[in-house]
Amino acid sequence: MTVTLITGANKGIGYETARQLLRLGHQVYIGARDAERGRKAAAELGARFVQLDVTDDASVASALATIDADEGRLDVLVHNAGVLETALDAPAALRSFDTNAVGVVRVTEAALPLLRRSASPNVVTVSSSAGSFWAVTNPERPEFHLSLALYAASKAAATMLTVQYAKSQPGIRFNAVEPGPTATDMTAAFGIGRPVEESARVVVRLATLDATGPSGTLQDEAGQLPW
Repeated sequence: MTVTLITGANKGIGYETARQLLRLGHQVYIGARDAERGRKAAAELGARFVQLDVTDDASVASALATIDADEGRLDVLVHNAGVLETALDAPAALRSFDTNAVGVVRVTEAALPLLRRSASPNVVTVSSSAGSFWAVTNPERPEFHLSLALYAASKAAATMLTVQYAKSQPGIRFNAVEPGPTATDMTAAFGIGRPVEESARVVVRLATLDATGPSGTLQDEAGQLPW
């Protein structure tokens, strides 16, 4: 059975990704900062729960230690936890980067020993083409019209971290994904987005790559994106 951890999985794309991977036979661990919401989501899905706050070293270490004790390995890691700050000031910048970028480092570093024990490890970072220089400078792309500086910058960092991990860890597939505009709590203020089921399928495709799959890419549902 494939052992999978998804951060920020008590709602939205993370929750639906968990649902779809469970249907494929994965043993899914729901990582959530809020223990009550996380346990509720795991119970609804038939998944397992670990308390995991990607901004807290002790929480991350404890979550991975639990998976290590229960499973002895990790096959798939999905970095889904994220925040969208609309302000542009130092406190908002610290929150954005701590969750969207530093959180990727915290969880990856804690997970690497378990991923190395997998026969076919995959790491997927739910990033955004809002962090693609190609997209935000292209008037034909919707990202050109977005004014979300901290979200875009922190997602650019998340994608770059993914590429750098792919280079330094050749035995593990690392890919970033643009899941598409999705109707979630995070985007509710914008009134945009498609159902989470459609976007989660993009994440699932990368989470289920075999040994012939790519590494070090940013992809959407149509394939690899320039960035």
